Amino acid sequence: MSTTIGVHALVRRTHEERVLAALRAHGALSRGDLAKRVGLSRTTLSEITAKLLQRGAIIVADTDAADRTGSGRPADRLALDPASGQFLGVDFGHRRVQVAVADASHEVIASGVERYVDDTSWEARLAIAFELIERLSLETGVHYGALQAIGIGVPGPYTGKRAGIPAVSWKKQLAPDGVDAAFAERFGAPVFVDNNTRLAALAEAITRRDAVDNLIYLRLSDGVGGGLVVSGRLVSGAQGFAGELGHVVADPAGASCRCGKRGCLETIASVPAILAACRLQGVPLESLDELAQAVSKGDPTVDAVLREAGTMIGRVLGAAAMALNPGEVVLGGEIVRIAPVLVEQATATLRYELYPIPSAQPIIVRAAQLHDTDGALGAIAAIFHQSPLLAGYPEQAIPDEAAQKRRSTQ
Repeated sequence: MSTTIGVHALVRRTHEERVLAALRAHGALSRGDLAKRVGLSRTTLSEITAKLLQRGAIIVADTDAADRTGSGRPADRLALDPASGQFLGVDFGHRRVQVAVADASHEVIASGVERYVDDTSWEARLAIAFELIERLSLETGVHYGALQAIGIGVPGPYTGKRAGIPAVSWKKQLAPDGVDAAFAERFGAPVFVDNNTRLAALAEAITRRDAVDNLIYLRLSDGVGGGLVVSGRLVSGAQGFAGELGHVVADPAGASCRCGKRGCLETIASVPAILAACRLQGVPLESLDELAQAVSKGDPTVDAVLREAGTMIGRVLGAAAMALNPGEVVLGGEIVRIAPVLVEQATATLRYELYPIPSAQPIIVRAAQLHDTDGALGAIAAIFHQSPLLAGYPEQAIPDEAAQKRRSTQ
């Protein structure tokens, strides 16, 4: 793609965003009113609105006949299409993909999840994700002709943040190379890719009124991953490993981990590891639903397993907190809501590990505010580029002209 084409595409996207922002703020407007509000010539505005109408980003809502004072033909008034998905967030986990779609006002208008087995190839994962996205369209009426950008979270370390930069992955785990290109090819929109748990950390950091400047995020799911916000910046590290607390060794004599080491926190505190530990102790649990039932009944064996996992979590987080001195530590994942004792035990252990740091302003340890779509929502938050936490992150990749033309025909 030539520099000239790239610049033209960027300018066009900027004009589109200005038009969409004006319609979002003021509701339906005529082209004349739009031109005055966004500062574009009638000719340029006509071109931009024609493309937005063609893609389905906006609709002709009505005319200004009721408000018109003089003679002449009533002018069409344009408005945002409420069924238009403007931003797409996708979170690929080890065993499931989650999707969230936001409209031009940044409200989530559709979401869904589809599961797969751990060793599913990336080709198959992509097919499952695309099928889920299309099914959401059929079920909700949301369409994707107006997509402005796509954010994608992938598991494991990820060094690239735009299309064309290769990923790094754990041993025996297929690397998600080509995921960005596949989405850009299918939807013709800019694509942003990063580690899915790091994106979840971003989502958590901006759920408060003000973004958290220093935060450690740990998600307990099919695997265990983390994300770091340090001095007001979401960080990835030199090779994309920043925040990979799930692969800190918690028990050197423990079970083998997918990364090739033994006793990583993931082998102790992931959902499969906790369920396996319960079975080993004579409580045959196979799912989170069964774990929830055991917790609600106060099963002492299950409680002991969870407390042991919480202790290990607290030790690892304590070491990280000694190095980073965060204001908040956040534990995410569905199991945290099912078993709040994990947060309770991790908090007690972490505070013990932090002694003798002064406790006049103790670290806040809390369960995640967002649910298991947090990675997908974090991906959407990333592509909005409205948070100072993303300072220094690369701009979204702009798809080539062929992809743009394909999108215009959708």
